[in-house]
Amino acid sequence: MRQMHILLIEDNEGDILLIKEALSNRPTVKKISVATDGQQGIDFVTQKGVYIDALQPDLILLDINLPLKNGHEVLHTLKTDSKTKHIPIIVLTTSSSPDDINKSYQSFANLYVTKPVDMDAFDDAISAIESYWSGMVKLPKISA
Repeated sequence: MRQMHILLIEDNEGDILLIKEALSNRPTVKKISVATDGQQGIDFVTQKGVYIDALQPDLILLDINLPLKNGHEVLHTLKTDSKTKHIPIIVLTTSSSPDDINKSYQSFANLYVTKPVDMDAFDDAISAIESYWSGMVKLPKISA
């Protein structure tokens, strides 16, 4: 299994802690970076402003309900940019709205997961995501 740098774009501090806890101490997770609004997430991935030296992530976990730019805007921006469209983006959100699901896939989300409310189910979902994207999937290696 390869090690991944994961960017979490999430504004809810509780969810940030839960996701980081679920990913901690996994041999496939090299680094977890966090952006707390949609614009920060875009700037991080595109290496703009204070993120000029940011290491590009191997995988993005993206919430839909974000300040400044919502998850749909982030998804559209990153998936239409030739320099970032190869990065897998998993929408990880509380929304189970068919409109959000459809809009996410229309903007080329790689996966849409509704956050489970039960802690064990939440941990199982994060484990499945981590296992699938770090072990089974072969991703392109893009040089900067």
